[in-house]
Parts: sequence; structure tokens; C-alpha cells
Amino acid sequence: MRIAVILLNYNSAADCKKCISFLHKQEKVDTEIVVVDNCSHDQDRLAAKELCQELGCTFIANEENKGYNAGNNVGLRYAAGKGYEYALIANPDMEFPQADYLRRMVDIMESDEKIAICGSDIITPEGIHQSPMKRDGDWRDSYGWFTGFFKRQPKDTYDFIDHYESSHYCHKVSGCCLIVRMSFIKEINYFDEYPFLYCEEAILSRQVELSGKWKMYYSADIQAVHRHVKNEKGDPIPRFRQWKRSRMYFIDRYEGDHWVGKCIAKTALRLYINTMICAFRIKRIIKHG
Repeated sequence: MRIAVILLNYNSAADCKKCISFLHKQEKVDTEIVVVDNCSHDQDRLAAKELCQELGCTFIANEENKGYNAGNNVGLRYAAGKGYEYALIANPDMEFPQADYLRRMVDIMESDEKIAICGSDIITPEGIHQSPMKRDGDWRDSYGWFTGFFKRQPKDTYDFIDHYESSHYCHKVSGCCLIVRMSFIKEINYFDEYPFLYCEEAILSRQVELSGKWKMYYSADIQAVHRHVKNEKGDPIPRFRQWKRSRMYFIDRYEGDHWVGKCIAKTALRLYINTMICAFRIKRIIKHG
């Protein structure tokens, strides 16, 4: 079985190199690794291009950074043009210690024609599970974030993660690493490109759900490592606002509530973002005196 693997690079050529080294160790599967550069800085873009030339990967340079989904769509359209049945979408900071990871993921897709999207168990180096995720709620759950401040968080996962101990059809999987069926991707006319960042997983989950025929699946027996370094990249307030923009779009386009419910959900969202921004500003004032 031949499968396309799409890595979206944005100033992460070093991560791409490490990820590709894992992918080249995959057994009993033929891969074409496609690195899509999403307008990285000149030095990093050149490094990614030279890396692909050295390691026999396909390199595609975007002329404009239109966001995460749009960047991955470039790779998906390439895969569709080459006639691939499946494509793996992976962040460059993914690691695949299991040499049969891709083959087993493809086997799951081959065994069940209803599966449009399949995700594996994703853990951090510290052992925190990042998949699968709970279904996004409606307006009734809009103020759940408030009570979340007072909940005791589990040590091995996040409060939005669903049962990761067993394989099952699920509502949502982590977007950092998943395999897609290309016939489904073409049916939905590729990923929704409105969000520049954030809420991609929620939107994809709803697209599967709204189809009425496709399923999303989580495999607990297959595992990859997400070596994401969580650091502050400057002022987080623009990221809060970007997440708000994407979430507002999700509420309008995909949540399915009546107009009253949407108003409630949007009000709760605005309150949450304003609370987070105020909390950050207070923290910054205390830190710097």
C-alpha cells in the first residue's frame, strides 16, 4: 500500500528532519513524504527544500500563508492528483517509535469502509494523552469553562480528552496526527480554510458527523509521540483573539443551535476570552511590578 504523508512546515525544518527519520523507518508500507512549506523565513524554507532533496521527499512551497488547513489542503490536492487513497497529516514535531505505525493505520482504514478519519493514541514525552477528544457541546455547555477553573485536573490527560484506553468510534481525534480517506476529503471539498488557526479538529469532527455515513475512529493500540514544546511566543493576546474568531465561525457554521443558543454560546465565548486576557494582563503586572 502506498500512502502520502503530509508535513506542513512553518519555520520547523529541524523538526521535519527528525520526523522524516522516523517515517523512513516505517515497515511494509510505501510512503511519499510531502513537505509543504507555509511561507517560512527564507533560511528555514531553504533548509526544508534542501532536506527534501537530500532525503527524496517532495517539496512544495506556498506563495502565501493562508493558515493551517489551507496549507494542508495544498498537500492533499497534490495527493489527490497522484491518486492516493489515504494521506497522513502530521505535525513536524511528531515521532513514530512503532515501525509498523503507518501499516497498522492503513489496515484499520482498509478493514472498515465507513472510517473517514482515523487517529491513534497520541502522548507527550511526559506520558500525557492527547487523543481522542470529547464531542464539542452546544450552548448548554457554553459556561463549562467557568466550573473548569475549580476542577481537579487528571495527571495523565486533559479534561477534554475522551476514553483513550480502548479503541472505538469517536467524536474527534487530535489534529496533530491523523490519517484521512481521500474520497471523503474530496467529498467535503477539502478542509475548511476559513480558520487561520484553531478549531480545525472541531470543524472536521462536525463534517464527519453531518455526512450521516462516515465515521471517525480512534485506535488505542497504535501510538505516536507529540514532542511539542509549549512556550510563550510573545504576547498571547493575539492568539486568544484568533481562537475567538475561529470559534465564532464554528458556532455560526457548524454548531447547529438555534439563534438564541448561538447568542448564548457567543456571549459565553466573549466572556471567556476577556477573562483570559484580563488574567494574563494581571499576571504580567504582578510579574513586572
